[in-house]
Amino acid sequence: MDVVAPGDLLRPFQSVPDPRAHNILHPLPSLLLIAIMAIICGAPDWQSVSQWAKAKLKWLLTFLDLPHGVPSHDTFTRLFAMIDPDAFEKCFLAWTADLMQSSGGKLIAIDGKTLRRSFDTAHRKGAIHLVSAWCQQNHLVLGQLATEEKSNEITAIPKLLELLDLKNATVSIDAMGCQKNIAQKILDGGGDYLLAVKDNHKNLHEDIRFYLDEAITQNFDNLKHVATATTDADHGRLEQRRLWASADVNWLKQQGHDWPSLRGIICVESERLVFGQAAPTIERRYYITSHDPHVLGAEALLAHVRGHWGVENQLHWQLDVSFREDERRLRKGHGAENFSRLCRLALNLLKSEKSLKLGIANKRLSCGWDHDYLLKVLMSLG
Repeated sequence: MDVVAPGDLLRPFQSVPDPRAHNILHPLPSLLLIAIMAIICGAPDWQSVSQWAKAKLKWLLTFLDLPHGVPSHDTFTRLFAMIDPDAFEKCFLAWTADLMQSSGGKLIAIDGKTLRRSFDTAHRKGAIHLVSAWCQQNHLVLGQLATEEKSNEITAIPKLLELLDLKNATVSIDAMGCQKNIAQKILDGGGDYLLAVKDNHKNLHEDIRFYLDEAITQNFDNLKHVATATTDADHGRLEQRRLWASADVNWLKQQGHDWPSLRGIICVESERLVFGQAAPTIERRYYITSHDPHVLGAEALLAHVRGHWGVENQLHWQLDVSFREDERRLRKGHGAENFSRLCRLALNLLKSEKSLKLGIANKRLSCGWDHDYLLKVLMSLG
């Protein structure tokens, strides 16, 4: 006998405004829940969502209001193209509220990703670029906002930060987000910043690079600093990472680099030797932070620097490989952004459910086969 879903399963979707006319055939909360369940079970597009619901109709009728059966994939396409993405994001944030409240002391990585096939040449619409907040310790998405171009990350990041609980968290952002107003927004939220510095701040980058490179050459002679190193060997390569950090930043202000609450500058050197190659490759990257390096420590700083790339290696990679995000051709209205948000919510739920020790792909298969396990995944964020 099929298990019946708990009555409050629709609660997170009740606050999403319905953009359709009043003479609707299919209740919005029911369609939203169908969409998230189908995507969790492996549906890659709206046609698959509709087909999954038709196959599960007998079970769905035990807890959903579907007076006219399952809508067609065209109905799903039109509906999610119209749903206000900001209102949908509030629903997403409400579902992950407990996670956000427990973000203190953790690393929140901010990074962007372009939905490659969301462009619409006929209507001169560029590909959608999404900015996501990723909690490294929990491996979960905290929030997401869309921009029309990658360059607009600078305007999207402050809006995303306003939605997050940053108290006692460290926020890491790549060079695109290395802006004074963004640093101040993080501080205002009660967090600390760790920002990559590159040639978009050419003078700052050159000054920090010259200072730290010279100090490293001189072995930080008479300069107080912290340092650490790690070595990893896997996938046919040997990689050593070294970090040096200094709290000597007063000279930067004298050079005109007046960043809010700047307390540390960092150099991270990566030396990688791929087995079979004659010589290793060496790269140095530079950062500024509101953390005092002598208080936080070199090991924690290096962990934060490395942890930032979890948003790329664990979030974006999973969305491309497991959810086929770069293959999806949704171009009408807000359809691409809203489907992407559903995929991020599905990924959160699948990662939060810990009882089954399987990868994301096999968890999705298990959800499709087992209604009990699907409901357990749906309830995993409380």
